[in-house]
Amino acid sequence: MRVLAAMSGGVDSAVAAARAVDEGHEVVGVHLALSRTRTDARPGGRGCCTIEDALDARRVADVIGIPFYVWDLSERFAEQVVDDFVAEYAAGRTPNPCVRCNERIKFSALLDRALALGFDAVCTGHYARLVPDPRTGAAQLHRAVDPAKDQSYVLAVLPEDRLARALFPLGDLTKDQVRAEAARRGFRVAAKPDSHDICFIPDGDTRGWLAARLGTRSGAVLDVDGVEVGRHEGAFAFTVGQRKGLRLGRPAADGRPRYVLAVEPVSNTVRVGPRELLDILRIDAEDPVWCGSVPSPGDHVGVQVRAHGIQVPGVLDVVPVVTVARSPGTRPDPARAVRVLLDRPITGVAAGQTLVLYSGSRVVGAATISAAGPVGAGVPGTPPG
Repeated sequence: MRVLAAMSGGVDSAVAAARAVDEGHEVVGVHLALSRTRTDARPGGRGCCTIEDALDARRVADVIGIPFYVWDLSERFAEQVVDDFVAEYAAGRTPNPCVRCNERIKFSALLDRALALGFDAVCTGHYARLVPDPRTGAAQLHRAVDPAKDQSYVLAVLPEDRLARALFPLGDLTKDQVRAEAARRGFRVAAKPDSHDICFIPDGDTRGWLAARLGTRSGAVLDVDGVEVGRHEGAFAFTVGQRKGLRLGRPAADGRPRYVLAVEPVSNTVRVGPRELLDILRIDAEDPVWCGSVPSPGDHVGVQVRAHGIQVPGVLDVVPVVTVARSPGTRPDPARAVRVLLDRPITGVAAGQTLVLYSGSRVVGAATISAAGPVGAGVPGTPPG
């Protein structure tokens, strides 16, 4: 096959590209320039997409002997990932930009361009496995062998037609094995630190970054009785389940720590309370994308709401008839709402997070969380049960 290898400049994509060559594919490397203000250095190993990263990727391409190009997708990245991130926080939601990037950049913009140029597939350094469906032969997305590096969560938004055009050569390896292989191949990136946090916020100060774009606006922090216990400079800087950085001026009567229970962007209010009020047993989500056949109400699933969070068992309560995801910027369709009931409570679930459902190691599908709460409680924005 003709394969386009996405090369970030890190060790994972380097080994993935080399393995694609070893498998006999005709491979071309491409580095995606996603930042409009690229720099030569990466502070503290954070971030990605710097000029240094592009040079590292080029050196690897030279070692394995493949053509190499740099594609500027910074404008599309800014519109579909960065702007979306800002808008979601302004609306009181908590998005995952890595999910957006994989969905809209690496497996939409990149894959579409690759197919237009005559390539058959895109190869990346994600830790995930593609396993043929024993009945249909279609590609199923599974967790990686290394649970600490598994990235199936951020890939779960990819439908079957995208997975059919993807290669993930690292799914059966651990990180230590990847680094050892990179060293054997003579790659200078073998010991290169992993990037951390959000790539377009390299200093890790999400609150300051958002404030620079949304401005500051003083608002109240209220406890469960509606009593003001603190002030803030913008509700957008908080997310459900947050404990640190609340700057409360009045301690709780029982002395226990308080957590963010709700973020209300219209009134610019943050509500806090004890940890037990974060417990939820029901999750409502919108715009599901199924990785294979559509499940049915009553099916047992594993539920994960964070990229490296725990998986908890649950059961599907509502499955939509309409399963095609809406276009960015359009309003959600109530007919596309999905509901999951959990076997045991989890905490800190916020609207905007990605809900991923598993059957064993296989990804069943993903959707964007719209609301969560205890079973039977009235949660604003949820479809009728």
